[in-house]
Amino acid sequence: MTLSQKIQALVDAESAKANTHGVILRVSSGDVRVDFKGSAGEATPDTRFPIASITKMFTAALIMQLFDEGRIKLDQTVQSILTDVDLSGLHVVNGVDHGPTLTIRHLMHQTSGLADYYESDLAADLKEGKDRSYGLIDVLRMTKALPPQAAPESGKSYYSDTNYQLLGAVIEQATGQTYDQALQSRICEPLGLTQTGVLQGNDIGFPVYHKDNRLNVPQILTSMTSDGGIISTMDEMLIFLRAFMDGHLFNPENAGQMCQWSQLFFPLQYGYGLMRIKLPRWMTLFRATPELIGHSGASGSFAFYAPEQDIYVIGTFNQADAPRRPIGFMLGVLNLVAKHRPSR
Repeated sequence: MTLSQKIQALVDAESAKANTHGVILRVSSGDVRVDFKGSAGEATPDTRFPIASITKMFTAALIMQLFDEGRIKLDQTVQSILTDVDLSGLHVVNGVDHGPTLTIRHLMHQTSGLADYYESDLAADLKEGKDRSYGLIDVLRMTKALPPQAAPESGKSYYSDTNYQLLGAVIEQATGQTYDQALQSRICEPLGLTQTGVLQGNDIGFPVYHKDNRLNVPQILTSMTSDGGIISTMDEMLIFLRAFMDGHLFNPENAGQMCQWSQLFFPLQYGYGLMRIKLPRWMTLFRATPELIGHSGASGSFAFYAPEQDIYVIGTFNQADAPRRPIGFMLGVLNLVAKHRPSR
């Protein structure tokens, strides 16, 4: 069997598992000697799909562009930019109100300790198919109603979609554009991406499922905007991921700080809009596993780069009940590639 046939067999086997309605996968090496695009189940290789929290990479890239241009500073308080939004009382820990002093860096690095608005009743509503729209004020209300995760700079990252909703508002304030307008003019148009943008209306592309239930929640998905509301294709995600990793979207001299990793939750670490996966040897019978840098989403979406092998891996399960499922799948794909050709 060729490498492409072996990868397709892996995709087919994954699609045959319970609560799986479709799988799409794109695998490409930096030199393009490895180049696979396939699907199984309901999806096709060119299906547009909601990329969920991979959106955070786009948001982080836009923030770094604004930083490069001197429009914002990473250690600037969010309140100093969002002057029309009162952040007091948003993040109170042990009687100390951290809301007005939260910085852009805190949000980017997920070190604010803010509660995650998605973990309110919104997550349950999504999985039950109860649709509704919301905006930033609603996000802040939902966040205030939840207990904080930690005080800022508590030694690790605490994942919160609230952070990236606020960053979306920062982008809109600094550019005078909507988030989608900034996305189109600053990333999509320069890269020639015509199938990528913020979700609009009822068209969400490849449907999202929770187990066997197809989720008809276009209003929730479109409301996620800067924290998880982008739709794209595998080909366009590959273009974006290459540009991001090659330093073509922002000053590469500033890229180093985006890879300042903090512990998130096992086995993930978090940088600035980036996840890092590196399994310890005790989990793999003391065999080394590749480092993966990129982002995944709650729908089982994934877009990662393995620098040691110079391999990009992109795809989705579109299953809201299995957000961690891509990790083992990606490692299986990379194992096939490693067996097929020597590592760099």
